[in-house]
Amino acid sequence: MKFRGPIFFSLILVALVFGAFYIPANNAEKEAILIKSIIANLDRFHFQPQKVDDDFSEKVYDLYMDRIDGNRRWLTQQDVDRLGKFEMKLDDEADAGTYEFFDMSLTLVEKGLNKTEGFFKEILSKPFDFSIDETIDLSDEKKPFAKNDAELKESWRKYLKRETLTRVVDDLELQKKGEDEDLKGKSFADLEKKAREDVLDVFEKWYTRMRKLKRADRLSNYLNAVANVYDPHTGYFKPRDKENFDIRMSKTLEGIGAQLRAEEEYTRVVSIIVGGPAWKGKQLEADDMIMAVAQGDNEPVDVSGMVIDDVVDMIRGKKGTEVRLTVKKKDGKKEVIAIERDVVIMEEGYAKSTLLTAPQSEEKMGYINLPSFYADFGRNGGHSCAEDVAKELKKLMKHNVEGIILDLRNNGGGSLEEVVDMAGLFIEKGPIVQVKSRIGRSGVHEDEDGKVLYDGPLVVMVNEYSASASEILAAALQDYGRAVIVGSTSTYGKGTVQRFLDLDRAVMGYSDVKPLGSIKLTIQKYYRVNGGSVQLNGVKSDIVFPDLYSYFDSGEKDYEHALDYTEIAPVQYGQNVYSVTDKLDELRKASGKRVDNHPAFQQVETHAKWLKTQRDIDVYPLNIDKYTQMEQDQKEVSDAFKKVLDKKIDGMIVKNLPEDMDALTKDEGVEARNKDWMEGLEKDIYLNEVLSILRDMK
Repeated sequence: MKFRGPIFFSLILVALVFGAFYIPANNAEKEAILIKSIIANLDRFHFQPQKVDDDFSEKVYDLYMDRIDGNRRWLTQQDVDRLGKFEMKLDDEADAGTYEFFDMSLTLVEKGLNKTEGFFKEILSKPFDFSIDETIDLSDEKKPFAKNDAELKESWRKYLKRETLTRVVDDLELQKKGEDEDLKGKSFADLEKKAREDVLDVFEKWYTRMRKLKRADRLSNYLNAVANVYDPHTGYFKPRDKENFDIRMSKTLEGIGAQLRAEEEYTRVVSIIVGGPAWKGKQLEADDMIMAVAQGDNEPVDVSGMVIDDVVDMIRGKKGTEVRLTVKKKDGKKEVIAIERDVVIMEEGYAKSTLLTAPQSEEKMGYINLPSFYADFGRNGGHSCAEDVAKELKKLMKHNVEGIILDLRNNGGGSLEEVVDMAGLFIEKGPIVQVKSRIGRSGVHEDEDGKVLYDGPLVVMVNEYSASASEILAAALQDYGRAVIVGSTSTYGKGTVQRFLDLDRAVMGYSDVKPLGSIKLTIQKYYRVNGGSVQLNGVKSDIVFPDLYSYFDSGEKDYEHALDYTEIAPVQYGQNVYSVTDKLDELRKASGKRVDNHPAFQQVETHAKWLKTQRDIDVYPLNIDKYTQMEQDQKEVSDAFKKVLDKKIDGMIVKNLPEDMDALTKDEGVEARNKDWMEGLEKDIYLNEVLSILRDMK
């Protein structure tokens, strides 16, 4: 079956079924209705329903235990043994709508909080001896739970000692530089005492916040463990969570311009909004873990263990105010990043273009940056990214460019229909993507107009954060031989489609317990026209560049319970207009030779290996001399590498299109953002190499 229309088309019948779905429940309580309705609807509509049995129970148990105490701070093995008797019974509890396991977990965690609060207050009441040669294991692998209270207390001692040590070392560095008046003249004993007091304050506030968590927040955590067994993109959203999802940080009027996600006890930066304050600062990056948040000059608040709603509320704020984020980088280094909040101008997230000239060349190339596959979702004056890219192509073609670069790096996806329309700008006609539901029906989204807007040389830039809709476009253009795909070894690898289901519509009656919230569930997989999927594997680049994170596991394959890679039958498609298929080997060899002889790319490869070694370090010193030396060594390597990518490329010319200048100079803010963006392009070694590839394609 072939169809052309919104992907929501496949849900019209489903929505009608949802509206009539009734759950016969013996227990009228809200929590019983919740878990029964969640599992019933997942069983009914999820792409790959699970058999709710002992194996399912074991998976839920493992996920939930990692989430309530992943770092083994509250529970001992004795507590776990009490909970362990439920490991194979959670399926039975779900069927009955009971929560004996969940209730016991809350009791034991509360007991653990009370106990460990006593631990940290006692431990922090006495000075630490940083001359002792001891270490702490901070491995991310699942650690065994402490055998007893004594072992748990010793674990806390080392943990608190490290927290204090990091603050002492930071203050010693500030004192040495003379940058902080409050630190002048203080002895080491004074600094150590101050650091312990700071740590104590952080933990007291943290525990206060944790005790303020409502039962609904904790229940949401448990229900998400249930939902995530189906796949990592399926989850439960209580009413407030759904509202925050709809207006998430990237859509707020004033803030820093970042998308965040809860991950274990911290908050992870998913992506940076182009043009926003965080993007302009160039310090906050995707995959940074936010550990603490401070308002201006106020003391930072530790956000570990905090629900993401509260973290977002702390980071949001009025234009002109400052927020300071303490983040942990991928290499394990901690940084404090100050960001002045501003109006996040969403227009900066739209497609935009420039003219490029490579060193030692007079040939003009066109460059289009596309941050996401946005669409008009009902806003007045809303944009279509396919229409915007078409406009940019037309402008560039008027300047007689000899090749086009479409940059999809860090593009997390968006509208499927925009992908189909955009692919049609580069090919004559034909299928773009296949969509398959659980019942085996495949739909084919096609470009049918037979028109080609641009038929010249085309390169698509991707990286490991190019996901979903980005992968559909890259895959289609690759299958048609229409473009050369360059960048990371592969893209993100998300080949699934999700939709929200309002549980209030799914469950008839029970008005006294509503609202129930929503579930986001995976309903479809999408496939390339050649029958392959991007799920897990992503789109493999035709030409691979050295990448800072090439030695890290990332993307969809890094998730537990991700759906498998599968294939379906291909659909008929053919190469048309300009084809790169016969030139790939030659292009790959020429590029590889240039990259291998390029000093900056060599240093990227070297630094990527260094980052991997830093990520693999599990054991850290608690001796101040060894810790200081480790910090200094890391800083020297990081600072030296930053200079490698902060150099303007000799001879590379980046120019705005003349017809864009009026809009780009309409106010100082727009002008400054454009200047910053252009300067970044002038330093982009990857973009410079793509210009050489385009020249080779002629």
